[in-house]
Amino acid sequence: MKPVYIINGFLESGKTEFISYTLSQPYFQVKGTTLLILCEEGENEYDEEILRRSRTVVEVVDEESQMTSANMVELEKKYKPERIIIEYNGMWNFKNLKLPWHWRLEQQITTIDASTFQNYYTNMRSLLAEMIRKSELIIFNRCDELTEQLSNFKRNVKAVNPQAEIIFEDKDGEVNQIFEEDLPYDLKSDMLKLDDYGYGIFYLDAMDNLDRYINKIIQFKAMVLKPEGSDDVYFVPGRMAMTCCADDMAFLGYACKYDQCNTLSNKDWVEVTATVHREFWKDYNGEGPVLHAVSVTPTKKPKEEVLSFV
Repeated sequence: MKPVYIINGFLESGKTEFISYTLSQPYFQVKGTTLLILCEEGENEYDEEILRRSRTVVEVVDEESQMTSANMVELEKKYKPERIIIEYNGMWNFKNLKLPWHWRLEQQITTIDASTFQNYYTNMRSLLAEMIRKSELIIFNRCDELTEQLSNFKRNVKAVNPQAEIIFEDKDGEVNQIFEEDLPYDLKSDMLKLDDYGYGIFYLDAMDNLDRYINKIIQFKAMVLKPEGSDDVYFVPGRMAMTCCADDMAFLGYACKYDQCNTLSNKDWVEVTATVHREFWKDYNGEGPVLHAVSVTPTKKPKEEVLSFV
């Protein structure tokens, strides 16, 4: 299986700089040829010396129609690479990319110019969502003078890809560690009463900052989801959310232990009061937020059933 690394992002988002930096690192000076497939050519060009030292050959594919599995196999026959890097064109629909069966996607990374993110998010949200949906790492660069907007950028991305690692960088490439969430509730309160917006923020924030919620009591309105095989031991209270557009919906909810799950049915509306814990859960493939219900009472469905992050 040939390992493939996909770096995507819109034009001038920093893809070339990121790949050049990676190729120049000692850990990338490995045996064998690296095939770099460029799907667009920006203002920045690759340094020939870096390409030589890293044994990297470059092939330009500037038409989406040429980015087929058959053509990729031909490039593999031509260069016989040990690994493949694809600098993908952000204006091409990522759904259309089909790798050869024996190419293994090792990692997908999205680079974003923070100074233009809001414009792309407003006008090209579907394309942006496809880019970040399966990316393991998302790098916001050029974050200078945008500190107050970074929390919103992070929420926009997390709504589409909750598992993604997000890094913010300034113009010098240094990771910006100063990041304060503007939470819509007081973490010092004995109980966090979450409205619709507050629940959405809690769901996203608890993924990255679970420690701040451990043993806290939360209260929120939710729809009941009872996964198959739960054996009336737990259910998932949560909300449907529009992460990108009206056709792009996701259910946001954490596992909740409750000894009376047999009284609940799918799509019931309930008010949940629960404590937050860190526990192993099979659906998380590790530890994560698990709620312990204090009370679960029937309630009317909210006026707006769907949360929106758009």
